[in-house]
Amino acid sequence: MQYITDLSAYQGTKRTAVTLGKFDGLHRGHQKLIDRIRSRAAAENLESVVFAFDMNRESLMTPEEKRHHLEEQVDTLIACPFTREIREMEAEAFIREILSEKLHAAYIAVGSDFHFGHEKRGDVKMLAEYAEQYGYILEIVEKEKYQERVISSTYIKEALKEGNVELAEKLLGYRYKTAGVVEHGKQLGRTLGFPTLNVAPGDKKIMPRFGVYACDVKLDGVCYHGIGNVGIKPTVSDEKRLLTEVYVFGYSGNAYGKYAEIEFCGFERPETTFHSVEELKEQVDKDILFGKNYFGECEDEKVSEKSAAEESGK
Repeated sequence: MQYITDLSAYQGTKRTAVTLGKFDGLHRGHQKLIDRIRSRAAAENLESVVFAFDMNRESLMTPEEKRHHLEEQVDTLIACPFTREIREMEAEAFIREILSEKLHAAYIAVGSDFHFGHEKRGDVKMLAEYAEQYGYILEIVEKEKYQERVISSTYIKEALKEGNVELAEKLLGYRYKTAGVVEHGKQLGRTLGFPTLNVAPGDKKIMPRFGVYACDVKLDGVCYHGIGNVGIKPTVSDEKRLLTEVYVFGYSGNAYGKYAEIEFCGFERPETTFHSVEELKEQVDKDILFGKNYFGECEDEKVSEKSAAEESGK
């Protein structure tokens, strides 16, 4: 996939199937649009292009996450900074200069509420009016819904604010996650018997409600279950620095400096300030049990213990 962050760097000459929007989170509604341009591109030998306005504000996905998510799906991702030039461009000029002359659009797929151009004067009605003049086919794609509500980035953010990562997964079509390089911490968890991985969120990355979650962790290409805390660790730190701290079940290697992906599977409890480290350890033992029960690992352990007992009795 070609990844463009400066529109002037796009030098494609082939006709394209394009979808446009902010694409924050690449949720199920966005995926519906992307499926449309992929199908059209394959059928008519076009280049598939996702034109994503980069608003440079808190979002569900970092630019790198968006790039990784689309890597095998489309030919080109244009992450277009929402500059003053783009913001103040008249809507017809955007159609002429960007969609027609720059992208050579043959097919455009957008949602019914898509707006563009100076003061958002451009809309799907205008795109339809200029379709014949600029030689493209327009498809207005019906919004995807969940429980009678339109799926949107706002809907997902509301779910995450409540810690409802299961709902967020239904809206996104995949588990919400954070990723980054494992940092050195104070190693308090190691001294208490539960060593953890510390991962800071990407710049402007929206995190779910502060608290404890059952997690899946991908490390060195292997997926592990675990239990993780999102927050600032108020009991043991005055830094107020946001981290995801995960105890990974069955992992004993040195993960410092490695890239880890952490998926949020189920919420247990909000982040809490404890009166002592001993009280914290007692709660973490309960959190670990919650995580193992969530993934069914306690039953697996019981079966293993039973098998070992039967084997030793032979």
